[in-house]
Amino acid sequence: MTPGAVGDADPLPAILAAELERNFSVLKERADPPPYFLSYALTDQRTASVQGTLGAILGANQRHSRFLDVSVRVGSPELDNYHRVRGEFPSFTGGSMVPVEDVSLALRRRLWIETDRTWRRAADRLIKIKTNTQVKVAEEDDSHDFSEEKPAAALRQEPPLAFDQSAWEGRVRKLSVAFRKYPAALTSQVSVFVLAETKYLVSTEGSRIRHGRGFARIIVSAVGRAEDGMDLSTSESFEAVDAAGLPDDAAILAAIDRVGRDLTGLIQAPVVEPYVGPAILSGRAAGVLFHEIFGHRIEGHRQKDESEGQTFTRSVGSEVLPTFLSVVFDPTRRKEGTTDLNGWYDFDDEGVAARPVTAVEDGVLREFLMSRSPIRGFPQSNGHGRRQVGREVVARQSNLLVRSSRSVPEARLREMLIEEVKRQGKPFGFYFDQVTGGFTTTGRGGLQAFKVLPVVVYRVYPDGRPDELVRGVDIVGTPLASFAKIAATGDRTEVFNGYCGAESGSVPVSAVAPALLVTEIEIEKRQKSEQRPPLLPPPSVGDGA
Repeated sequence: MTPGAVGDADPLPAILAAELERNFSVLKERADPPPYFLSYALTDQRTASVQGTLGAILGANQRHSRFLDVSVRVGSPELDNYHRVRGEFPSFTGGSMVPVEDVSLALRRRLWIETDRTWRRAADRLIKIKTNTQVKVAEEDDSHDFSEEKPAAALRQEPPLAFDQSAWEGRVRKLSVAFRKYPAALTSQVSVFVLAETKYLVSTEGSRIRHGRGFARIIVSAVGRAEDGMDLSTSESFEAVDAAGLPDDAAILAAIDRVGRDLTGLIQAPVVEPYVGPAILSGRAAGVLFHEIFGHRIEGHRQKDESEGQTFTRSVGSEVLPTFLSVVFDPTRRKEGTTDLNGWYDFDDEGVAARPVTAVEDGVLREFLMSRSPIRGFPQSNGHGRRQVGREVVARQSNLLVRSSRSVPEARLREMLIEEVKRQGKPFGFYFDQVTGGFTTTGRGGLQAFKVLPVVVYRVYPDGRPDELVRGVDIVGTPLASFAKIAATGDRTEVFNGYCGAESGSVPVSAVAPALLVTEIEIEKRQKSEQRPPLLPPPSVGDGA
């Protein structure tokens, strides 16, 4: 459906297209240097949230916002104002807030002002780039700065924000009371967040897009402190495309009990010492590990930027993972089994249609994640140009799917762990059950390292003793050494849904992976505070009046 067509009552595509044409025509005629490309990306967000603790509402609100991102390219696709200069990350847009009402004049004035501001910054940077190329040594990758892509035309239905605020406030009050059973928690919370997001994109190449997605999440969390001052937190979350897909109260209450029991156990658990040895990572933990140590290192722009470590830049066609592993990034995939995935979308933030990318096939690197910034050997986008509002697009991850041809039942995986512990003469191995996330450094000037932040970790003894809950554990390492230690996988996948932060801001992602047996993993002790738990006992029901 074209903007303004019969049956489409949304005026925004036509307003954006009309102002785009007017501003581009004027700039082409009067500006020096003139733009060769202009696009408007408008993001409409409707959100609702409720937070509660111990039967009381902490906060509840609904919000409607719109943000405008303007992309102006001056110069030519071969060399333009977005050219990366040895680690410098260009930024032109600001994610300006625009009216949430469809008043043509009010919207067009914001478009006009932001277009002028962005063009001025673009023109100024192009001058600096041309000067830089004259005085610095030639870059190894002389690929163009912008790829030619087929324009897209699609006006998808806008997702509704279906959220009964009053009903959810009642549920949160009732659910959060369940944390009363866990006095070790200094604070506890039940939070519900719902988002309905519609994205519009119009460009001078002819793209006219409207597409959207919904997102709903419940987080139950608790925070405590051990006697030695170590701060501890446990949480569980549920994600769905809308509030109707979130679980019932029974499932949430069960999660609250798990979170409360885990926190209580962690407060009493022993602190680990640094260790190198065999371990199993649950599917969720393995997904985070792959996201950090592999996914970020195959994002396209990192292969061209000479300030990056470029771990895999020259590894296409070479074995980079064990031959029984394959890795696919698939933003078109909306579910894994019955679980909604967070990293799906119809079009990326440059208007390129989403498609699956087989990054690794049977251990061999085949492809990088690409935006419209070409690199040597990969001149086109594969639909992975992404950003948060107010940021510039770079290549980012979507739904990461780890597939294995060497999978065994998880009971057998545990037997293999114990066999490896005995073979290495270690007193125990580890099982990493739950993680909160992680981070990695990819720059050439820093350490090529990563850290994954586990929450629930067990020591596994080879003599048949029960697994022992421990605390104060962080997984650390370097990527190339870590890949070689993967020995086998489980036969059941798990999903980690979250948001990933990098140069282009925070974007929704998922990681789907089986449990991993690794013959060697390194852990270090986590930093702790100097504060002891409160001296006063916590208040309880019936105290006071």
